Order: sequence, then C-alpha cells, then structure tokens
Amino acid sequence: VKGFYRLIDKPDDSAVTMDNILRPHRERTVRRMKAHDTVLCIQDGTDLNYSGRPCCDGLGVVGTNQTGAQSEGLHLHSTLAITTDGIPLGLLLAQCTAEQPKSKEDDRPSFAVPIEEKQTFAWIKGQRDCVELAGQMPNTRLVSVLDRGADLFELFDEQRKDPRVELLVRAKYNRGTTEDGKLFDAVGETEVRGRLDIRVGRQSARAKKSKQKARPGRPGRVATLTLRYKRVELRPPSYLRDLKPVALWVIQAVEEEPPKGAKPIRWFLLTSLNIETVKDAETCLRWYSLRWRIEDWHRVLKTGCRVEEFAHRNAERLRRALAIYMVVAWRVMLMTLLGREQPELPPELLFSDLELEVLGAFAKQRRKLRPRQLDEAVRLAAQLGGYLARNSDPPPGHQLVWKGVTALQIMCVGYALRGG
Repeated sequence: VKGFYRLIDKPDDSAVTMDNILRPHRERTVRRMKAHDTVLCIQDGTDLNYSGRPCCDGLGVVGTNQTGAQSEGLHLHSTLAITTDGIPLGLLLAQCTAEQPKSKEDDRPSFAVPIEEKQTFAWIKGQRDCVELAGQMPNTRLVSVLDRGADLFELFDEQRKDPRVELLVRAKYNRGTTEDGKLFDAVGETEVRGRLDIRVGRQSARAKKSKQKARPGRPGRVATLTLRYKRVELRPPSYLRDLKPVALWVIQAVEEEPPKGAKPIRWFLLTSLNIETVKDAETCLRWYSLRWRIEDWHRVLKTGCRVEEFAHRNAERLRRALAIYMVVAWRVMLMTLLGREQPELPPELLFSDLELEVLGAFAKQRRKLRPRQLDEAVRLAAQLGGYLARNSDPPPGHQLVWKGVTALQIMCVGYALRGG
C-alpha cells in the first residue's frame, strides 16, 4: 500500500502521468492489433463523479441538477481496440479532462466556438491517434466505431483529409444532402436491400435512484431489421460553409414489427467504408453492435473497480490511479470473453502460477480437476464470486468474474503466507 501511494503521490510535474503509466500497455496492445486483418477502435466517454471529495483539487464540472448545483469530477474519453469477434485487445488512448463551464463573459453562440475548445474535440483527437497508429501497422485495417455523440461534420472532414482509418458512426442529425433532401428521407425512400436478424439482450428493471432514472425490464428477443443503404453527399452546416460536402454511405436498419410495448430498433449509420452489397451492410451493423464492449468496460471500471470511490487529493493523482485500474478492467473483460470465445487456450495466458495453484486447491476441495484450459480457470474464478456453474447456466459475465478475481487475489495472499 505504501508503495502504491508513493507512486500515486509523486509531484504533479513528475514523469508519472496517465499517459506514461499506460504506455507499456498501449505498446502491447499495438502488438496484438498487428496480428489481425481488421481491428475496431471504439471511442466513447463517461463522467466520473467525485462530488463527495471536497478536498480534491483540479476537478471539473460533470453535471448540474435541477437546483443548479454542480457535480464535480472528471470526464474520461477512451479508445478501446477490439477484434471483429469482440475480443478486447487493449486500451489505446485515455483522455481524462476536468471540463469547466462556459464563462458568463463568453457570449459566443455554440456554433461560433472553435471545436478545439469543445469537449467533442476528444473524438477528433481519438481519430488522429488512430491515424498515427495506422502508420505502424500497414497490414491491419483500422475502423473507428463511434456513437451518436461523434456525428460531427468536423470529424467527417478530418477523416477525408487522411482516410487511412475508416469511420463508422451512428447518425444523430438528419443532415441536409446535396440532393436538396434530408439524410434520413434519402435512404428511407430507397428499395429494401435485405433483412437481418440480431439478438437483443434482456435488460433487468432498475428502480429510480438519486441520479438515475427508473428503467423498465426488457426480455431478450430476436429482432428482424430491414436494411437500406445509399451513398450520399452531406452538406456542411452553415457555420462551416467554406468546407466542401462529404461523401459517405448511410445504412438504415429498422425493426418494422417490434413486439407489443417494445421500443423498435432504428439505426442510421454513416460510414466511409464502401457498401456495395447487403453483406457489406450487415458487416457494418455487426461491427457497430460491438460498440457496447466499451460500455461493458466502463461498467467494470466504475462498478467493479469502484474508481469513483478514490479519495486522492488532486485530479492528477486520480488520473494515475485510474490508469492502473483501466488495465485491470480490461483484464477482467478479456478473461470473461476470451474464456468463452477460445476456451481451449492454456490458463497460463491470463493466470499466474500462484493463481492457478490456488484455483487447483479450490477445485480439489470441490472434487474437481485442476484447470487445464482457460475456460475452466475462468469458471472456477467466477465461482469464487458466486457463479453456480450449473449445466444449464450461461457462461459467467463480467460482474461474477470481477467478484471472483477479487476473492482470488485475497486467497492468493493468504496462500502465499502459508509457509511463514
């Protein structure tokens, strides 16, 4: 513990920064990426609330409630690299900023503020970072997969300047096109190109909390989506009229017959990838559906690693601690998903000798064999977190794995002391 705090509490101007802590992990991530033909680079942001830390300096504003009271914290915008099968390869970039509210003296309208001064500039910085990495892996195609927050004409223009990294963005705005019509209407009026079945996972109900709205439960189902696609030229907004229109493909995926009471799926995706066939459109939809991997990573980071409970004295020290736990959260995700997708891998890939020795002793106590494959080790670890491992049970999820890994670490400490 003392060693950890010596690292975290270095002076603010030391070389111990979030970027430097993450650098070895980033380098290994790039090595893993080079082994694949296509890698999805998912960007997304989340707010970390530290309002209960009155002695923490350097925080920004992450929200305002109905009474006008501001919540203090940090905004984390990350880039997570995954395979086209959804296996997380590692974290590429973490932008952790303390956003400040607009000054009362600044009377500029939003469109007049340069994007470099806005929080949304993080999407462009993430794209530029991916372009820089693309130069290191000429045999690997990189695709930036982004949510509706990245529907920025400036981002489309950025990709046009250097197209080495493709874009796949969920559209938020019904933009104007050079055909004098609107984007959503332009693709909606085209012929149906095909249909695609996707599985929609179940969602448990959630009661209203102080800072979260209530959420009804949702059973899992298979949704049939109608596919349309078209190449369009998007007109720049009026405040960027000096820029030329951007040519992109738009894919529409609509659930036309949702179950009674269910909210229908309705996606519009913009992409720089060529969509010549229905298979191309289906590929883009499947890739976009993997964007939820970064949401899972956020959940492991915030709920599993409990990073919002950190109590360091300033924002720089929070960033250092966050960098360490970001890699921990990635490892938990990798353990969960790799154990499902490639169960035959050796357990030594993700577990240390001591961890396997403890898991072996735990298995023996339960009259089971020592784990010889990765999936067996993951299931044993998850059992320490409450997984029942019945024949009818699905593979353990992130929550059971992080609880199990936490218990395993404690058991390893005790097991290591047995000779003392």
